[in-house]
Amino acid sequence: MSTENPVTGQNQQPAFSQQSYQQAPQQQSALPVSTKDWFITMLILAIPLVNIIMLFVWAFGDGANPSKANYAKAALLWALIGIVIYVVLFVLILGAVANM
Repeated sequence: MSTENPVTGQNQQPAFSQQSYQQAPQQQSALPVSTKDWFITMLILAIPLVNIIMLFVWAFGDGANPSKANYAKAALLWALIGIVIYVVLFVLILGAVANM
């Protein structure tokens, strides 16, 4: 939006004051997880029962790398989705068999 100056006849842009935004505190970014660490992670996740325990530790513990924590949370969500689908299908199939 521009206005014309009556004295000079030139268009002037209104002066905008810059708002100062408070920046979020800078967090130290974590180092990327190395290939060796991912290899060990996958090895641990191949061990029955230990894998579930470790997923919870990595997902909700304080010492895990953020990348590994996000992976663990995603893996737990996929497991939960799989369990829900399994239960729904089991109930539907059991109901269909019971009605025969």
